[in-house]
Amino acid sequence: MKSTTKNAAKNAGKNTGRKNTGKLQVTAPSEREIAMTRVFDAPRNLVFDAWTKPELLKRWLGVFGSWSFAVCEVDLKVGGTYRYVWRGKDGTEMGMGGVYREIVRPERLVCTEKFDEPWYPGDAVDTTVFVEQRGKTTVTTTVLYASREARDGVLKSPMEGGVAQSYDKLAEVLASTLARRVK
Repeated sequence: MKSTTKNAAKNAGKNTGRKNTGKLQVTAPSEREIAMTRVFDAPRNLVFDAWTKPELLKRWLGVFGSWSFAVCEVDLKVGGTYRYVWRGKDGTEMGMGGVYREIVRPERLVCTEKFDEPWYPGDAVDTTVFVEQRGKTTVTTTVLYASREARDGVLKSPMEGGVAQSYDKLAEVLASTLARRVK
């Protein structure tokens, strides 16, 4: 199997026929952070589950275009780890993992993030906050990078397109899950 994270990351954000719905907001709140915010039409318990349960993660996180989720392991406890590997049709793989530092169900997740073949220097820390209001959940993930240069490199990458496509897929998964509950 080929493993080239830089090429995988570059290709992951390419337009694959899906449009960025414009619902994702990406900001740089400090010189080392990127914040990504989107509102989902679902209760936060379900959105939190979609972020933490492999059977739901496999349906939305990075699975667009020719990418599949080859490995999705989650040990959801403080000090527990997660491991993700995506695979392209050509066998290219992109893997990452980290350690959970804080879990406040269904309000907040804090974990480290490190890619197998780093496409930015150093590690990062992701803080994801889930806020529900009138049945809709606002999710904000703030990623703290080791340096401003690392953050700027990510901002210049196709990350925003890849996250937007994943979040579009998540919105579909949440809608179909809610529809099944109503039946």
